[in-house]
Amino acid sequence: MTQPRRRIVVTGRHGQVVSALLDRAAVNADLDIIPLGRPELDLSDSGSIGPSVAAARPEIIVSAAAYTSIEQAEADEGLATLVNQTSAGVLGQVAAALGVPIIHLSTACVFDGTRSGGYAETDTVAPLSVYGRSKLGGERAIAYATADHAILRTAWVFSPFGSNFLKTMLRIAEGRDCVNVIADEFGTPTSAFDIADAIVSVARNLLASDEPGLRGTFHMSGSGQTSWAGFAEEIFRASRARGGPFAAVNPIPSYTYSSAVERPANAELDCRKLKAMHGVAMPGWRPATERVIERLFNTMQETTPMKERHS
Repeated sequence: MTQPRRRIVVTGRHGQVVSALLDRAAVNADLDIIPLGRPELDLSDSGSIGPSVAAARPEIIVSAAAYTSIEQAEADEGLATLVNQTSAGVLGQVAAALGVPIIHLSTACVFDGTRSGGYAETDTVAPLSVYGRSKLGGERAIAYATADHAILRTAWVFSPFGSNFLKTMLRIAEGRDCVNVIADEFGTPTSAFDIADAIVSVARNLLASDEPGLRGTFHMSGSGQTSWAGFAEEIFRASRARGGPFAAVNPIPSYTYSSAVERPANAELDCRKLKAMHGVAMPGWRPATERVIERLFNTMQETTPMKERHS
């Protein structure tokens, strides 16, 4: 029996998560991923949201686009709040008006990072930054607008797409033998591919059942914990094994790194609720890193002429 096709409308066109969702749709015959971005949908213009989403005829909405530059948000609080909080609330209102569920991506930056171990959904939120406050505001605006929501908090997203820590490390290693990387901030690196798979599973569950336990806030990040320095070491190990760029890692304390914003020292998330309610077990971050680097190298080989590769 043929499965019905599901129309999943996703905010954004070129972000890591929407790119991973489009990749997954290519191998899932029952998924129609419809990305919405500028000029049709502009999260800095909340008036554009309702008409563009309604015209896309979603069965479910995924709120993936956001103002994600943590440092720039400190100097541009108004825009960060508009995009991450106000427009998120408008998306929730649109979902309620259309009678469809909404999945909203949020962040571990809603916590202050002072506890040890993984944060649970019930732990006290206390964001340290404009970005964290704006994302927390977005969570609350979504929850106020509609009960038919799943808020998915994640951390340290990486992929072959866009800008992220993994790609930055590989780029830096092309010109350096040693890289300074912070060693006293800990978290759970999360592949955008694994996020996309989790979103698809959660979306299918929300569409299949009105069960209240499937709604609410869930943590969704890679299994395991490491520091930025540990993540960099694994990136370079996997890259070197494939003949790619690598460098030695010099672990440094965060206080020696100049930054306009304070980040949580611990961004580890406890994802047991996601597994219990949605049946989603997030993969380990090390094998996920291997898969992303393998994808990057395969893509490079496909797009780089043979003569250039061996010049």
